[in-house]
Amino acid sequence: MPILEGSGLTIRFGGLTAVSNVDFSVEQGEIFGLIGPNGAGKTTLFNLISAALKPQSGIIRFKGREITGLKPYRICRMGLARTFQVVKLFGNMNLLDNVVLAGAFGRERRISRVKAEKDAAELLEFVELPVGEEMLAKELTLGRQKRLEVARALATQPDLLLLDEMMEGLNPTEVAKAMALVRKIQARGVTVIMIEHVMKAIMNVCERIMVLHHGAKIAEGTPSQVSADKTVIEVYFGAKANAGS
Repeated sequence: MPILEGSGLTIRFGGLTAVSNVDFSVEQGEIFGLIGPNGAGKTTLFNLISAALKPQSGIIRFKGREITGLKPYRICRMGLARTFQVVKLFGNMNLLDNVVLAGAFGRERRISRVKAEKDAAELLEFVELPVGEEMLAKELTLGRQKRLEVARALATQPDLLLLDEMMEGLNPTEVAKAMALVRKIQARGVTVIMIEHVMKAIMNVCERIMVLHHGAKIAEGTPSQVSADKTVIEVYFGAKANAGS
């Protein structure tokens, strides 16, 4: 049974159709990639799934339940968490407190401060960040800030995690570590949907990929199927590249 389904999702901003009649289905436990050129509608689709935006038409189901129109905090407490393309942290708080806050308020049931701190320390170790230091979040490098945001999302105990360009701006070593982290998250039993422009990561980590262009789905399949799709090649490289000229 799919953990997440979207049917006919559409949203417009004035005369611009950002997402156009998109259908998708994500199986429990898989790593599902979402790619497309800038402005293709990828983050907008994430915003629809996480309820930052409400679709003008279409339905979203999570774990078999329709979630279209629910409040973001309710969807989070149902087990759906996300990160952001532009990292959103509490910069003047230390690493542990950033994660504690997410664990304390992002879950369906309230937990004690002691339990929240214990879980937060374990998650910081999981994403390979220091536990005992009083370093502020804003003092971290970009790569480490993104890992902290992942730890915060995991503190809500999600069944499904949306990763929005986790590898943007990272060097090759950091990208390799990020790829390994995504696989570790999957090994915890968490389904992952990731938006990514680092094609090496998408093609090596994801089991299936969906491609958006101008808000519409133009391809879906395994990495090998998508990379060989003529329409996808034209979108990324142009018709001339497809023709070999």
